[in-house]
Amino acid sequence: MKTRMFWHRPMLRTKRRKEGRLFTSTVIAALLILGGIIFACALAPVLSPYEPTRQNLADSLALPSARHLLGADKVGRDLLTRLLYGGRTTLLSAIGVVAVSVFIGVPLGLWSGYYGGFVDSLIGRCCDVLLSFPSLLLAFVFVAGFGRGIGNAILALGIVYVPMITRLVRSLTLVEKQKTYVEACLSIGYSDARVIFLHIFPNCVSTVLVQLTLDLAYAILDLASLSFLGLGVQPPVADWGAMLDEGRNFLLQNPLLALAPGLAIILTVVSLNLFSDGIHQYIEPSQRELPAFEE
Repeated sequence: MKTRMFWHRPMLRTKRRKEGRLFTSTVIAALLILGGIIFACALAPVLSPYEPTRQNLADSLALPSARHLLGADKVGRDLLTRLLYGGRTTLLSAIGVVAVSVFIGVPLGLWSGYYGGFVDSLIGRCCDVLLSFPSLLLAFVFVAGFGRGIGNAILALGIVYVPMITRLVRSLTLVEKQKTYVEACLSIGYSDARVIFLHIFPNCVSTVLVQLTLDLAYAILDLASLSFLGLGVQPPVADWGAMLDEGRNFLLQNPLLALAPGLAIILTVVSLNLFSDGIHQYIEPSQRELPAFEE
């Protein structure tokens, strides 16, 4: 038995190393793709000589050429230009959704986990109510109440994402407040606000960061869905979801009108998910592989 284990351990370590290298390469590739998308969208005015809303009916539904690398839409607007500017709108809107959820959810989670009691129960029941509805359906209800537009869509999705952040921060706070350093801080007279925001919350940031990266990917999908249905970005502003809706009617004339924004959404979301897995493995000690003992 010992001989068999002796021969199998090097093979197992080699397999784990290969899997680790493959995972690392995948995360690096995802990070490069994500960085390339962000870089291209940020430099949209430099990379494209066209305006995203400028129309030219003479180029209506033009196919890819030297003048329009990806072609043009039904009113002659350059597709590559709108793809770059639409990426800026989509990414900034997704960041706005995450910012709203963090601004509301993190304080609620810290308060609920630290103090408990009636307020904790009230916040928990409110989160249960919001989580009992499908997120996208609940966003539709909020947008219908607030009105159409990207600002209202950001606010609606931000509210929908609050329960997830609140529950995560609450669970982390419950764990941290039982530790010795919290008792030591209170024994020397630190205020509750100082203990919560300067000692407990910094120890929760790493886990919250992983969740926010995932939420960013979900926000891109949900914002694209709202824009696809006409509830998010309104014409003539460029957005990947709205472009997907416009392009699906012209698949036979120029498939890139729908394929380009759809592929941009897929690449961005998949890259964010892989990057989130990489962050989780890096910052969580339990996810790191421990060296095997030699006999």
